[in-house]
Amino acid sequence: MAKHEELPVPVFSSLEPVYGGGSQLEEAELRYGRLKSKFVEVFGQDPDVFARSPGRVNLIGEHIDYEGYSVLPMAIRQDTIVAIRKHGAGESPKLLRIANVNDKYTMCTYPADPGQVYKGYYGFAKLKGVDVGVPVGLDVLIDGTVPTGSGLSSSAAFVCASTIAIMATFDVSFPKKEIAQLTCECERHIGTQSGGMDQAISVMAKSGFAELIDFNPIRATDVQLPAGGSFVIAHSLAESQKAVTAATNYNNRVVECRLAAIVLAIKLRMKPQQAIAEVKTLSDVEGLCVSFASDHHGSSDPVIAVKEFLKEEPYTAEEIEKIIEESLPSVFSNSPTSLDVLKAAKHFKLFQRASHVYSEARRVHSFRDTVLSDLSEEEMLKKLGDLMNESHYSCSILYECSCPELEELVKICRDNEALGARLTGAGWGGCAVALVKESIVPQFILNLKDQFYRSRIEKGVIDNSDLGLYVFASKPSSGAAVFKF
Repeated sequence: MAKHEELPVPVFSSLEPVYGGGSQLEEAELRYGRLKSKFVEVFGQDPDVFARSPGRVNLIGEHIDYEGYSVLPMAIRQDTIVAIRKHGAGESPKLLRIANVNDKYTMCTYPADPGQVYKGYYGFAKLKGVDVGVPVGLDVLIDGTVPTGSGLSSSAAFVCASTIAIMATFDVSFPKKEIAQLTCECERHIGTQSGGMDQAISVMAKSGFAELIDFNPIRATDVQLPAGGSFVIAHSLAESQKAVTAATNYNNRVVECRLAAIVLAIKLRMKPQQAIAEVKTLSDVEGLCVSFASDHHGSSDPVIAVKEFLKEEPYTAEEIEKIIEESLPSVFSNSPTSLDVLKAAKHFKLFQRASHVYSEARRVHSFRDTVLSDLSEEEMLKKLGDLMNESHYSCSILYECSCPELEELVKICRDNEALGARLTGAGWGGCAVALVKESIVPQFILNLKDQFYRSRIEKGVIDNSDLGLYVFASKPSSGAAVFKF
């Protein structure tokens, strides 16, 4: 039997396999019906296929996927749906027309040029030996329910659904792991050096399971969460503009991690030129760090090497250049987004970033090991909550990717009997995720509404009628799918 990540994205003729039954199915049927009607209204013909891909909440493992480490997210029920129709070869003009069910987004029209507009698909298909034929136009209509700027990967849901829709309308399929890798590369074109978690879980998720996502190569392992716990997702209402602030936030941390890895490699007796050429991530030097910890302290914890060789005070660019014997712009000469970071950065906190990455990577595996252990459910839930709390502390203090609104929200969650609560996603805004006993979920959400959201509603930040979009409980949901009906 093929491994999960080796399988193609499933194709269904009905909505039940993804949306289940009851009110959730009825809601989905209405939504797809409205989407089809809107498509006919806008483009004058029915769509060929629909593709959907979900958002995600990362339970633990923040800012470590781009360092090569495993993460543990789950898909949520909110998703992006793309309805698409491929034009006939004789239709002209050859245009790509993209619209949204929300009229606040105006239609975009582009020439159907595979060298620019959908070159990601064309280039990938040609690389795989697929005859893509002559360029044709496409009609595309988008409907998304993943809140933007929430840290729930609305961007990955959009990129994955769009890619899968294009492939489906050309009647082409590829293994999930290849689609996850392609869509990760596509999203980097907006300027964030993302690591691949968001696309991997959106494509490879299974209903009822979180997934341990490993990289190099990408693979997913089902993780069954304890039935007595539920994850409540709550938006801080501070929008996380990952792409806009990349040079000072997200990409800055990627650069700091690489510099920390290079400095560690040199301190552990690798020649500077070799370190610069070969060391890209902290996972590349973990073996050296563990060997040092083992030889000198009888430990397997790489943080011991971090404490030994990296100072807690921020480094200046000049201090790092002296250690690595190379200018920083030269090290990052092939990465325009990293050069933007260097222009904006005043200093680099190597000790803090490396400490977070190594400790967070361990917490991911502790989380999974706890789920697989013989602990009672109560003990298991407490341990999982403790790991989430430790993760938040590390994200907030060592990685500095929190914000005042998230800190307030996490505290309110813990004050209301959350077993654990942490920021999720890139941070600097977006959502918190709280582990709550299933039995108290309704009251917990009411308490959040009263203690966090009420004042924001009164100030007009959000409408009371939209509150369900900003705070909700979620069980692990299905991954990407194609619908033909």
